[in-house]
Amino acid sequence: MESQAAPRGRLNALQISLLRLFDRGMTDEQILELRRVLVTHYSALLHDEVERVIQEKGYTNDDFERMLNSPS
Repeated sequence: MESQAAPRGRLNALQISLLRLFDRGMTDEQILELRRVLVTHYSALLHDEVERVIQEKGYTNDDFERMLNSPS
């Protein structure tokens, strides 16, 4: 799914929809739970993207060890 970016400084349709959805009082616990859901979601997306790149580039554990231990 491709995202449609709103012009800089403007909210896109999804952002507006979310603001309307959450235009009500929420407890600190509900806010924390929602943040956890979003972090979990974006973490999974990032993990999938990293896995895709690793496969695409053919990186191995040895490659990562070299990258981590080489002077920058």
